[in-house]
Amino acid sequence: MINLTIILFERLGLLLVIAFVLTRSPGFRSLLYHEFSFKMAGIHACVFGLFGIAGTITGVIIESDFTVIHEFVWNVKDNQMVVSSSLVAIVIAGLLGGPIVGLGAGIIAGVHLFFLGGIGFLANSLVNPLTGVLAGFTARFFSQERVISPMKALFIGIFPPILLMHLLLIFDSQDREMITMINTIGLPVVLSNSIAIAIFTAMIAIVLREEENEAAFATKQALTIAEEALPFLKEDSFQEKAEGIANLLYARLKLAAVTVTNENEVMAHKGLGSDHHKIGNPLTTQISHRALESKEILVAYSQTEIQCIDKNCPLEAVIIIPIWEAHKTIGLIKLYFRKAQHIRPVELMLAEGLGQLIANQLKTIKAERIELHTRDAELSNLQAQINPHFLFNTLHMIAALFRKDPEKARHITVQLAHFMRFNLKLVSTRLVPLEKELDHVKAYVAIIQTRFTTQLQINILEPPEISRLSIPPSSIQPLVENSVRHGLEHVTEGGRIDVNMEQIERGMKITVRDNGRGFPEEILPQAGEVVFTEKQHGGTGLYNVNQRLINLLGEKARLHVRNLPAGGSEVCFTIPYNER
Repeated sequence: MINLTIILFERLGLLLVIAFVLTRSPGFRSLLYHEFSFKMAGIHACVFGLFGIAGTITGVIIESDFTVIHEFVWNVKDNQMVVSSSLVAIVIAGLLGGPIVGLGAGIIAGVHLFFLGGIGFLANSLVNPLTGVLAGFTARFFSQERVISPMKALFIGIFPPILLMHLLLIFDSQDREMITMINTIGLPVVLSNSIAIAIFTAMIAIVLREEENEAAFATKQALTIAEEALPFLKEDSFQEKAEGIANLLYARLKLAAVTVTNENEVMAHKGLGSDHHKIGNPLTTQISHRALESKEILVAYSQTEIQCIDKNCPLEAVIIIPIWEAHKTIGLIKLYFRKAQHIRPVELMLAEGLGQLIANQLKTIKAERIELHTRDAELSNLQAQINPHFLFNTLHMIAALFRKDPEKARHITVQLAHFMRFNLKLVSTRLVPLEKELDHVKAYVAIIQTRFTTQLQINILEPPEISRLSIPPSSIQPLVENSVRHGLEHVTEGGRIDVNMEQIERGMKITVRDNGRGFPEEILPQAGEVVFTEKQHGGTGLYNVNQRLINLLGEKARLHVRNLPAGGSEVCFTIPYNER
């Protein structure tokens, strides 16, 4: 019995070598990821059936006098029995592929055993398809697991040999020698088969872990490079983009060379072959033009495919990654290698991820630029809304003052000049210091209070330290103007507007409060969120200010509007301290 056990384990070593080669085949992954199709099920059934036949051939023969023959099993005499390891392959087929794959593989291995003949050939033939079906249904209890653990597989592997022993007894129940034969082979077969199945499942788990580790490494490296490449991708000049990306990839990936091109010529090259891979060289190779047209990653494994002009070029293989933006290929990244063998699956995964991430980065940058242009358009729109009415009214007031109070007229003219100069800078500036914004508000207040001397009083309370704060231009003035034009529209005297600035933990809270009529209750929840018609209490200024605060400073800076219990309204927002 001990001798038979040792021989079976020796033969199983050969079987496990075949299994290791099998786990490295590309089609094997579809089993691991449960990608079922009838075509693949048929292919896997055939593969595992042949694997089962190999288990039979590497088994041993026992003669009726219990002599063990060490030769491989090519034919079996009537007085001989095959002790096969085919059940290992069939159990794995059922566990990975389900009942259909297990049954198919079992039939193939069983037919082979049937035609070999010998003692117990019927039991040997039937146990394989039965085992395949049972293992397939057993796998459904572990459907949530990627691969059954070796300990569970060890336990499952005990039962097929026991089933074989029962079938042998059923078909040869009158043969006393069969009982002795089963006592001889029972324990060695159970041990060898169950341990081999456990080892096979452990090998599969290792293969999966290797693939996942490679994929994780490639993903992490691609994300890191894409993040570091962002400053270069934001450059306006394609030449600067190309040089920055080439230097980054060459340093990070430790490649033989890196080339970055546009649609027509080489824009940057770093590494080996710089004597003939020069900036300005036109794109003439077929593989480069194919990559530009197809927008797909292409790989060349020989200098013949690369078509380099220098026969002594040290670069033998290349991965070409298209750079595309807005559905158009704008260039190529070429990762060069000294030898074709240096291109592993992890390099291909990295190239694929890198190409997608760079394309997403370019898409994001373009969206940011469009958003910036939209903000500029909004500011231009705001400027157009502010200027006409206010300007004409102020000019009329200045003309009247020149007859009554020339000194006052000159003062208001200077304030109007400050006010208009600030407005002209709105389009070119996203943020201004708070003190500049206050100067703008004070210029407006000086003009308004001159127009409404007896009707309106405007007070500005500012803290001593405001130099750390920046604000979107013309954020406070439209709020004051809204109070003047709408809140205090029908107030003939005693009108009051307070502009208060209060330091809080992380910034400055700015409040504009008036004692006018307040907002109509039906539109109060939407104030600052939508643009109202003139009949609905205006709201264009509030909306524009609110949108620019949110876009430039974030959601925490949005306007908060409420009516005061004693009458009037209050509009407030918060601006954060500069991160510096």
